[in-house]
Amino acid sequence: MNNGRMGPGRRGPMGPRGEKPDAATVKRTFAYLLDYKWRFLAVIVCIIISALVSVVSSLFLRTLIDDYITPLLLEKETGNLPDFSGLLVTILTMAGIYLVGVISGLVYNMIMATITQGIQKNIRDKMFSHMQTLPIKYFDTNTHGDIMSRYTNDTDTLRMMISQSIPQSISAVITIISVFISMVILSGWLTLLVVVLAAVTVFISGKIVGRSGIHFVRQQKSLGDMNGYIEEMISGQKVIKVFCHESEAEEEFDKRNEELCDAATEANKYANYLGPIMNNMGHLQYVIIAIVGGALAISGIGGLTVGTIASFLQLSKSFNQPINQVSQQFNAIIMALAGAKRIFEIMDQAPETDEGYVTLVNAEEKDGVIVETDHRTGVWAWKHPHSDGSVTYTKLGGEVRLSEVDFGYTEDKMVLHDITLYAEPGQKVAFVGATGAGKTTITNLINRFYDIADGKIRYDGININKIKKADLRRSLGVVLQDVNLFTGTVMDNIRYGKLDATDEECIAAAKLAGADWFISMMPDGYNTVIDGSGSDLSQGQRQLISIARAAVADPPVMILDEATSSIDTRTEAIVQAGMDRLMHGRTVFVIAHRLSTVRNSDVIMVLDHGRIIERGSHDQLIAEKGQYYRLYTGAFELE
Repeated sequence: MNNGRMGPGRRGPMGPRGEKPDAATVKRTFAYLLDYKWRFLAVIVCIIISALVSVVSSLFLRTLIDDYITPLLLEKETGNLPDFSGLLVTILTMAGIYLVGVISGLVYNMIMATITQGIQKNIRDKMFSHMQTLPIKYFDTNTHGDIMSRYTNDTDTLRMMISQSIPQSISAVITIISVFISMVILSGWLTLLVVVLAAVTVFISGKIVGRSGIHFVRQQKSLGDMNGYIEEMISGQKVIKVFCHESEAEEEFDKRNEELCDAATEANKYANYLGPIMNNMGHLQYVIIAIVGGALAISGIGGLTVGTIASFLQLSKSFNQPINQVSQQFNAIIMALAGAKRIFEIMDQAPETDEGYVTLVNAEEKDGVIVETDHRTGVWAWKHPHSDGSVTYTKLGGEVRLSEVDFGYTEDKMVLHDITLYAEPGQKVAFVGATGAGKTTITNLINRFYDIADGKIRYDGININKIKKADLRRSLGVVLQDVNLFTGTVMDNIRYGKLDATDEECIAAAKLAGADWFISMMPDGYNTVIDGSGSDLSQGQRQLISIARAAVADPPVMILDEATSSIDTRTEAIVQAGMDRLMHGRTVFVIAHRLSTVRNSDVIMVLDHGRIIERGSHDQLIAEKGQYYRLYTGAFELE
């Protein structure tokens, strides 16, 4: 099994470049707002109030000019000033209306902050929860960086859409409707002119938005692709330097970065065209309305007054502004929905299937009969319900049998052929062979990380397809070549093998693995905090903690996949004694390139191209003078 990262030329199931989000994506995205429907309804009410305040303020301009300013100019020549007694009341009324608008704006922004952060949290929660149900295959065929990009970049663009684009779009629609009604009341002729000019503006903006939207989708996909490549390069930095591949890595990065730059440039180029064009169209409309309105007022058509024209000009700007906002937000919506589609791709991945019904339970033996208990006894049994309603219990022993097993990561290419082996409880079975021979694949099948194409795998006589995967894996301990530690104390990392383990059990496991000597010398001993990369520990020390983690789980079956390959010879001698104690009484599967670590195995399986070509003890295989003999004597080397 690879490390979960893909090569430069491979892609996860992201779909073709430039594919626009579909209606289902839009529907699923907006469904998250239903969790906050009452708060969102309050936002809409606040938006309506704000929009109406904008319209009323424009209409106030007509009252101010026609009722006070124009009479003032006309009566100034005669010396008879008009009555201004109502002006103060009108101004105070407008001030109150403006205050309501300001408060509504503040309230809706505060509510939207809680809605958007809540939705983003819910989406990430669902993504992460669903991700825990996905099979190993998904992580083997998708870059970790691309998956991370969906948690960060894609959810953030979605948050921006919900917090800004949706409220602004709703506000625009309400403003357009209320302003349109107000303009019709003021002047039908001028309204018709505004509608014609607005239609031209919408047509132009639609063409621009359509071109930029495709590139914004490309941008999101390219961003995820580049993040995946960066993650690969960071984790493989030592390998890059060892083989002097800095220039090749930089060249490949430049290609991906150039691709992202091209997509972002094209997207933003068209988006940047939109603002100036829309603003100038608005200015042009303002001038045309002023000219036409002035001509109509002079000619006496439509009964237009100076105040009416001033109010109409203000309303026309209010009519154009939301159209500009919607046009500019449309690209953000396209980009956010493209991100949403990538998020839903994770959520839509088929979870790991589990048809098992045999479970692992605490048990005890009474008069030679295994019975289930509700407390820990240190004895485990398989609880096997049958179709007739009866239940049988089989003591967990660690007997593993593979019968004529075939397997392929793809249906058209088998990597294991007719694998048959038998491991009795307490036996140590070793797998030897070149890289790609199928050693790790066999252990992945025992864990049911992958399901076999043909044959049978039985665990204590039970077909593993009948055993629930969680219970199956709980009965297996795995120590991998690549150690994964987590940020926390050393004690926490050991306890990861069994979350309810006591401190004493963790310390005993560390001593068993041979890790106690260096942990005790750390600044805070077992309470020393280490980071997830384990950069403050040597490779050997990280491996010893990993072995202790498996030891505290105390499983009947252990899988050691190159467990000592990263440990130096001196440390290996310390570890080997602990490993022997750890393996005592357990069924153990060992994968190793160092033949010295498998010499004392009960059975050694030699694999080649997915087939077992030799099997037997060390002495038996040496006597046969076959492949194992040539490997052991150095006549043939593992590749």
